[in-house]
This record gives sequence, C-alpha cells and structure tokens, in this order.
Amino acid sequence: MTEATARDYSHLRLRWQERFAFYDAHGAPSSREYQAELRLLPFWKRLYWNYNFLVFFFGPIYFFILGLWKKALVLLAVAIALGVVSFALDASAGSFLGRLFTFLVAGTYATTANYAYYLKEAKGIQSWNPLEGMFRTK
Repeated sequence: MTEATARDYSHLRLRWQERFAFYDAHGAPSSREYQAELRLLPFWKRLYWNYNFLVFFFGPIYFFILGLWKKALVLLAVAIALGVVSFALDASAGSFLGRLFTFLVAGTYATTANYAYYLKEAKGIQSWNPLEGMFRTK
C-alpha cells in the first residue's frame, strides 16, 4: 500500500471519499491513467467523477462553502468579464452569446470542483488556478 492510498478521508462524506480514492488511485484528470480508467466506466459513473451538478447551479457559493474561495474569485471575475463582453456584443449577437457564456462558466465550475476540492483536502494545495490539474502541460 502506497502513501497515496493510505490517506484517511473518514471526516468527509462518502461521496467525497469515493472521489478522493479514485484520484489517489489514478491521478489527476489530466493524467493518461485517469483517462484510461475513466473510459472503462459506464456513462453515469464517468459523469459522477467528472461533473458536480450542485456546483453547476450554485457555482461560487458552493466553492466558498468548500473553502475554495481563491478559485471561486477567479472564476467569478471571468464570469463578470464574459458578462461585460456579452452585454457589449448583445446588440449584434442577440441573447445567444449571454446564454453561451453562462453555460460555459457554470460548466467550468462543475467540472473543476471535484479535483479542486481534492487538491485542497488531500494535498493541501490552495492555488488561484481553477484549472489546475485539468489539462496536460505537454
């Protein structure tokens, strides 16, 4: 048993314990091992590991509750900037652009929350980068 699999997550809810054990076993969402293991799972289980529906609807509030306030502030700033761009372009593009930006930001919150919380709780990493570990650097 390695150090990564020996961590104790008993203070967390069962749902978070399962997610954290998966991250411990297979690495970050950007790793090849994680992606390969994820492909073996049924669709709904893949969605469970990659997406957090509560965060989709309550984005920054949920991030603040989890203690991910730095990442919440960055994503909130991005949302405000996209809102300004959407408002400025609204006359020419209609309301489609605003809805697109809204879903883009909400989706970003929902797909980054699980791993961001893992980084905070398991690794003690509390950075400003909301996309940390989500994409390969090479």
